[in-house]
Amino acid sequence: MRNVTRREALAALAGLGLTGFLGACGNSSQTASSTAQTEEKTDDVVVRVASLKGPTTIGLVNMMNDTAGIPADGGNLSQAGEAEEGSGITYAYQMSSAPDEVLPLVIQGTADIALVPSNAAAVLYAKTKGEVQVIDLNTLGVLSVVTGDSSIQQFEDLAGKTIYISGKGSSPEYVMNYLLEQAGIADSVTMEWQSEHTEVASVLASDPSAVGVLPQPFTTATLAQNSALAAPIDLTDVWEKYAGDTGSLYVMGATIVRSEFAEEHPQAVADFLSRHAASVQKSSDDVAGTAALVVQAGIVAKEPIAEKAIPQCNIVCMTGDEMRDGLTGYLQVLYDADASSVGGALPEDDFYYNA
Repeated sequence: MRNVTRREALAALAGLGLTGFLGACGNSSQTASSTAQTEEKTDDVVVRVASLKGPTTIGLVNMMNDTAGIPADGGNLSQAGEAEEGSGITYAYQMSSAPDEVLPLVIQGTADIALVPSNAAAVLYAKTKGEVQVIDLNTLGVLSVVTGDSSIQQFEDLAGKTIYISGKGSSPEYVMNYLLEQAGIADSVTMEWQSEHTEVASVLASDPSAVGVLPQPFTTATLAQNSALAAPIDLTDVWEKYAGDTGSLYVMGATIVRSEFAEEHPQAVADFLSRHAASVQKSSDDVAGTAALVVQAGIVAKEPIAEKAIPQCNIVCMTGDEMRDGLTGYLQVLYDADASSVGGALPEDDFYYNA
């Protein structure tokens, strides 16, 4: 799989307004057998999967290891490996650092399946006129407020504060804007946008009294490195407080497929979903083994940190009605706050994949 340069990525995304990096991970909501069984025979196919070098890939690492393998030095996973002897389905993986590197792969047709920020999935649907579909939800809320300021115990205590955060133009920005508005403190909070989560962690390391917002596993890693810091506020709890009655879930990440690929290779999509669900379940059942693979892939530096972070990461594999209801409600909240955050209009029914 050819790597897209950053210049090419930004050019391809000129009309999308999508930057930033999704961080998220947790426990599976369902399991499935390791191989999807269908009566339909398909030709040999390589399923090209793109993901983010972060928590969204944690739910994939067991599947990667079983199919194509994980290079010892991490980085891009571009080799293909057969899912199961005689199945005719092989997988090739590529990890990138930010959505503006992953999304062009889908637009250009060089990736078939991609794990992306949930609102980015809706924007892509709008921009491509329905050429992508969401096949599962892979990550629920994982953002936390991190600070050494003991006066901050609840979300409303952020009034008058400056918050260091990354993910401008993607889910973190829209979620924070919505929650600050709902809490009635938007006008009194200053957002200082950083290009990467590591920059937020660096600010907190130099000034523990500062206030940052980080996803897992960055939250766990940052707390491990500085005992003066704490994570007093989980934004998933805040979402439940202010949006719980909307029927939405706080959905950080969704898995999308190119509609053309799904139509041509439904058995391959079914195989991916089956393996993804099993991989997510294994990340819960075998945390230590998954942590080793996460480190091997270069997602987290040390296994003890990965082991602590994985159970907090809200990694899921939600499909069907659960996927539709949770994501529809979430996108509705974002649409009401800022229609452009979901591409200007809510997706139609064909956005949600039906096996």
